[in-house]
Amino acid sequence: MIQEIIDRDFDGMIEKSSVPVLVEFWQPGCRHCQALTQELEHIQNELGERLLILKMNVQENFLIPGELEIQSLPTLALFVNGEFKQFIGGIGKKDQILQQLFPWLEGSP
Repeated sequence: MIQEIIDRDFDGMIEKSSVPVLVEFWQPGCRHCQALTQELEHIQNELGERLLILKMNVQENFLIPGELEIQSLPTLALFVNGEFKQFIGGIGKKDQILQQLFPWLEGSP
C-alpha cells in the first residue's frame, strides 16, 4: 500500500530520501486517481526500494499542491535528491510511467 504524506511532513521526507520520490496528488472520488494508485502499487512492487512512492490528498493538503501549481488530478511529481525534477506523464499506464522513471533510478536497465 502506498504511504500517505501531508504538507507538514513533505519537505522532510523528500529531502531525507536516499532514492527518487514519486508523489501522486489525488482526491477522494477521483476514478482516475484510484486507477493510477493501482498502477503505482504495481510499480512499487516491481522497483522495491529503488523508488519511494507517496500520495497526497489535495482536499486535506493545500501548501505543497499550491507550490507546485497542481491543476489537474491525478498528477505525478518526481523528486530526486530533495529537488523537484519533473511531472510524470502517461497517467494510468505502468509502462509509460516506468519509461520516464528509469533515467532517474540507479541500476536501471
